[in-house]
Amino acid sequence: MSALSGIHHVSINVTDVEAARQFYVDALGLELLPRPELGVPGLWMRAGAQEVHLLGMTSGAPLPEQHFAFAVADLDALRERLGTLDIRVSVPMEIPGICRQAFTRDPSGNLVEFNQRL
Repeated sequence: MSALSGIHHVSINVTDVEAARQFYVDALGLELLPRPELGVPGLWMRAGAQEVHLLGMTSGAPLPEQHFAFAVADLDALRERLGTLDIRVSVPMEIPGICRQAFTRDPSGNLVEFNQRL
């Protein structure tokens, strides 16, 4: 039996914290959380029960295939809304019987998936 109960947060590096805030908070609608001073710029945000932590630092280009996924109820509606904000999201792909998924990149080049369960 595992003592793990889920994912608390993912932490990603961003090159521009303000541009990342506009993407994750303003465009995607994540909830901005209080964050203590940690000696490095960044943000803490929440999507449902999970958190995304941004670190304003870089240690090289993001790996092209490494990503994390947000669960969404209506992938088509999200794509349409993000399109009005000039955020390009890939054409959805379906994994039969499992999900529909589409991808975008945040302003720092991190790959972000939107996943709608079937």
